[in-house]
Amino acid sequence: MTRSLVGGLIHSFSRAAQAEKTARLAAERARVRQAARQEGVPSVSIRDLSLRFGGVAVLEHLNLDVKDGEFLVLLGPSGCGKSTLLNCVAGLIDVSDGQIFINGWNVTWEQPKDRHIGMVFQSYALYPQMSVKRNLSFGLRTAGVPNDEIERRIARTAEILQIAPLLDRKPSQLSGGQRQRVAIGRALVRDVDVFLFDEPLSNLDAKLRSELRVEIKRLHQKLANTMVYVTHDQIEAMTLADRIAVMKGGVIQQLGAPHEIYSHPVNRFVAGFIGSPAMNFITGELTGPLEPGTPPVFSADGIRVPLDRYAFNKQGAVAGPCVLGIRPENVVVGAASSARAFSHEIEIEIVEPMGADTLVWTKLAGTNFTFLVDSENGLAVGERTTIGFDPGRASLFDEATGDRL
Repeated sequence: MTRSLVGGLIHSFSRAAQAEKTARLAAERARVRQAARQEGVPSVSIRDLSLRFGGVAVLEHLNLDVKDGEFLVLLGPSGCGKSTLLNCVAGLIDVSDGQIFINGWNVTWEQPKDRHIGMVFQSYALYPQMSVKRNLSFGLRTAGVPNDEIERRIARTAEILQIAPLLDRKPSQLSGGQRQRVAIGRALVRDVDVFLFDEPLSNLDAKLRSELRVEIKRLHQKLANTMVYVTHDQIEAMTLADRIAVMKGGVIQQLGAPHEIYSHPVNRFVAGFIGSPAMNFITGELTGPLEPGTPPVFSADGIRVPLDRYAFNKQGAVAGPCVLGIRPENVVVGAASSARAFSHEIEIEIVEPMGADTLVWTKLAGTNFTFLVDSENGLAVGERTTIGFDPGRASLFDEATGDRL
């Protein structure tokens, strides 16, 4: 009897002490979060992050800051490490080295539930036996949020995502787009610092992807929360992002605004990955006298492109093998080509109607070359015409390193 009473008192004391510790930690974190926002500290800060699985390096010495309220997209091909990085931020994968801060608080070794993040996965991961309303409220009920607060958050989320008529339905009664809205809503009902999206639209058809892409954009504009979004789809990245981090092999190749990455890719990989249709690449030589005041020239099989309008990254370009990149949409055809610094006669090989535009294939300097024309242009296979472009809008890369010149 006495032992039982003493054991009960110890247990109660232990629970009370734990609750006091949790409350103290929550208050300290709230203070740090508030101070971080006032001081302009990044919402998410990744410092010298590395991740290894055995002897395989997945992420290497990665540094990244996400501004408060920013929509950052992690973009890259499959296997580049973008989802792995997101899972590290979420706490689903333990890092090998480095630190992760969310609003100034070091969360490197904290549990996912303690990181103040809301995550939306590629799969909807809804409870099939629960209604939409129960799916939305499950995490809040588990956390002990009062019922009136749960009702308020669900009503607000349902209004924002326009899912109020669906609250009594079960996931099996919803379309793919509706299920993804509910999955987003489940993250939205929580009071979090950062929203993490792991390719949330990849399971949807093209029309639904386009519609939900707009909804996510509107959602960010309404909430102004920090959002980190993973995708391999460059259209999603370009339309949604404030900034894009293009990744390859666990390394961020370029971080910048969509227009900056599109117009001035830092290397050939970024140039080829961004843009649809893809950028044209012609291998040749940077030739000509490169003394001050004398413009260099790009030379390839049968063509010479003057580069007096091209803005080189470094002073004193070095002659040698290089690659010239031209986007199909920067090429003009017919009479308009005569006004460009470079023009050349070509023969049309393939014509691909694409709705409003037509993609035309030809050969330039012995290399496959594409350009876009209006669908009413009427160009035909076998026809000869003249194309031209402004070298100032081209990109030049070192052939050996792939870096922009």
